[in-house]
Amino acid sequence: MFTRGCRSTPRRIVTLTFLAAFSPIVAGCGREAATNDTPVPRIVRTATVEKRKITTPLTFSGRVEAEDEVNVAFRISGRLSNNDTKIGDRVKAGQVLARLESQNELNALRQAQASLAAAQGQLTQARNHFDRQETLLAQGWTTRVNYDAATQAQQTARSQVDAAEAALSAAHDLVGFTELKADAPGVITATGPGAGEVVQAGQMIARIARQDGRDAVFDVPSQMVRSASADPEVEVSLADDPTIMAKGRIREVAAQASAVTRTFEVRVGLTDPPPAMRLGATVVGRVSTSAGPMIDIPSSALTRMNQRPAVWVVDPTAGTVSVRNVDVLRFDEAQAVISQGLDTGEVVVTAGVQALHPGQKVRVLGSGQ
Repeated sequence: MFTRGCRSTPRRIVTLTFLAAFSPIVAGCGREAATNDTPVPRIVRTATVEKRKITTPLTFSGRVEAEDEVNVAFRISGRLSNNDTKIGDRVKAGQVLARLESQNELNALRQAQASLAAAQGQLTQARNHFDRQETLLAQGWTTRVNYDAATQAQQTARSQVDAAEAALSAAHDLVGFTELKADAPGVITATGPGAGEVVQAGQMIARIARQDGRDAVFDVPSQMVRSASADPEVEVSLADDPTIMAKGRIREVAAQASAVTRTFEVRVGLTDPPPAMRLGATVVGRVSTSAGPMIDIPSSALTRMNQRPAVWVVDPTAGTVSVRNVDVLRFDEAQAVISQGLDTGEVVVTAGVQALHPGQKVRVLGSGQ
């Protein structure tokens, strides 16, 4: 009995030692399994939604044009005897730009002068006859009928003189219409037919940009026209030299969109433009538009759900996130303006949106307004 007990003791000691060494490993595996079953909150960065007045800078490319540009043309038809106008020429008020052959008009003028002389002679004769009849009637040597006839003849002769004078004035005007003159100082920006061509009344011979003002002309989308504030100040600079600048106000907005580009032509009247802003120069216009209180969030907060823009909204109580569709009014690389889908005070995820799923717990790394 003693010998058998002594032999079994080492086996029991080894078994107990193995169990004692293995039990911590088993316990550790149990704790690790329990730990893996608990979800780890994902670290995100958030921002609190609030409404504020948003100012958006807008930039457009355009050109410099004359504030008042007019096409000059002859009032009558004829054959051009000379037209020396060239694009870029500076003209003065009253300067002759082109002439028509005036032989027919000069003949009509001489005819009108002759008709007036004949009418004046008839008036002199009728006036003398009337004076004689008036004297004879007073002395009783003529009849009332003769006196009335002399009176009528005098009035008819006077009317003929008036008609001849009007015809002479019209003939003078026709002769004057054979010369095309500039009505104001300016610069010629376009020319029409040359010498020797037959032109019609009203056909453009030259286009003059008057020197009394300059406009910066831009083609603006309809959305920008609607959202622009009333009477904004526009900053205009040369495209090739931004240091050359001028300021102006919107003077005119086209009533109809272009059939090709579907944009509206906006004319900005420049205040004291520098001489370097020549006609036709390319310019860049900048204007800031301010809207009422609106919600804006960082563009990094946007994602997509159901083929629409969406954001992840944080539930502060549960510490979980849910995805929500929103309507984006406009956005750029920095921010997005939300028209519907968010309320003031809600918290949205701005960083880490790619690895989230609905109901996931999150831990806020930082927050910003």
